[in-house]
Amino acid sequence: MIDTPPPSGPALRKSLGLLDGVAIAASSTAATTSIGIGLGVTAGVVGLHLPAIMLLAFLPILGIAGAYSRLNKVEPNAGNGYVWVGRSLTPWLGFLVGWVNIVATIAFLAYTTAVTGSAMIQLAGEAGVHAVGGLALDPGSTAQTTAVGIVVLVAVTLTAVTGVRTAARLQTGLLVFEYVVLLGFCGYGIVTGPHSFSLSWFDPFAIPSASALAQGLLLSVFCYWGFEAAFTVNEEVRDPRDASRAGLITLVTMLGLFLLGSIAFQRVLSEGELAGHGAQGLAYFGDRLASQPLAALPLVALMFSAVASLQAGVIPTARGMFAMSRDRTLGPVWSKVSSRYGTPALGTLLIGALATAVAALALVIPRLADMIMATVNAVGIVVALSYALTALAAAVRFRSLLQEDWRQGIRAVVLPTLSALALLGLGGYLAWSFYTSTDHLEVSADNGWFLLLTPGVMIASGFVAAAWAKWIRRSPYFQSGRGTDADAPQLLATSS
Repeated sequence: MIDTPPPSGPALRKSLGLLDGVAIAASSTAATTSIGIGLGVTAGVVGLHLPAIMLLAFLPILGIAGAYSRLNKVEPNAGNGYVWVGRSLTPWLGFLVGWVNIVATIAFLAYTTAVTGSAMIQLAGEAGVHAVGGLALDPGSTAQTTAVGIVVLVAVTLTAVTGVRTAARLQTGLLVFEYVVLLGFCGYGIVTGPHSFSLSWFDPFAIPSASALAQGLLLSVFCYWGFEAAFTVNEEVRDPRDASRAGLITLVTMLGLFLLGSIAFQRVLSEGELAGHGAQGLAYFGDRLASQPLAALPLVALMFSAVASLQAGVIPTARGMFAMSRDRTLGPVWSKVSSRYGTPALGTLLIGALATAVAALALVIPRLADMIMATVNAVGIVVALSYALTALAAAVRFRSLLQEDWRQGIRAVVLPTLSALALLGLGGYLAWSFYTSTDHLEVSADNGWFLLLTPGVMIASGFVAAAWAKWIRRSPYFQSGRGTDADAPQLLATSS
């Protein structure tokens, strides 16, 4: 039986190739930011076992990537998980996947806005500028870093409006600089670092506790998060298979960079230095390896990475909301395509505005390091849920392969299922550990109830928004879970 697709919507302009998709996905994953900040945060949980936790987290993520790739081959859609889960499982869970990806990315944009501001203030300090108008500059202040970062967020949002092709070109240039600096400093650190290399760094059984293992894995999942940005622009690539290739290429590249960075950091820095420098970790790493002005290069790379990931965060979120609006699960404002740029321009601007508002709300956590920890934990839980549901959707959709070809069945059904169960188990265990770690609620990055409340609100708000879409907007999506067919004949996409 063939389902009747919903009415077609406006088309996005097909202008991207494989390298453009890789640039967008790699910028969204933001390896330099993850290495410069995420490694220090993770080391505070798992100690000197960063290579082990990065390798261990890669295994379920690889299964998730395979699910994305296979689903994308049969149904390329800017909504990806929102459409795939809605069709294979239930529209309610499909909408939830789309929704949590939106709110998680907006939270990520708020966090990255502050990281960008911190990098710029650190650079100002390296240049000898320590105060402006009598105000002492503090790269650890959430207020100051957010104010500076919002200026950058506005600029990259305006650039994203002009089209993903323009954005991809900018991100390619930034990535080349980042990776040259990252490879150079990490390679030099591995060769010259004062701390001896140890195989115990790769031993996950040496991690202090089960809760540390679970939290470390979800923090690492957060570091890998973003490779699927390649699938959100699959309606703008000339060949949908390029989206799958771009996602997998990005993921494997990230593994290599994370292993290189984690080994280099542990060769150069002690455990206390790793965990104690937070947003200034990469700058401290550079200072240990070189003198100025060369020592500032990792900091410049961090700033470029943060700027690129801001733009890369805006782009897939606007595309996801475009797909949902096309199905009338969100308002029509999100599916308006600019006749000049062929992009959801108004939606892109609104995403930037929402991220700015959330960044301002984050000021209730005064120290940047605390805000980073709270954001990363919350986003890690909801991203694990989104990935798991998408993998289960692939397993359900291709379950017939188990009888037709057992080898294909293992890759298409068994591996995604195991990956989904691993992520669901990790998320559930971490949520329980947060719940049992305290007996009161406090707005603090070390308060378990607060760390649990944030992802809980993200998920609960998704069901409220889904109910509104079903019974108020009367979206046809909730009848079958099928999204609008992006390749319907009446959608005339133009090349550029």
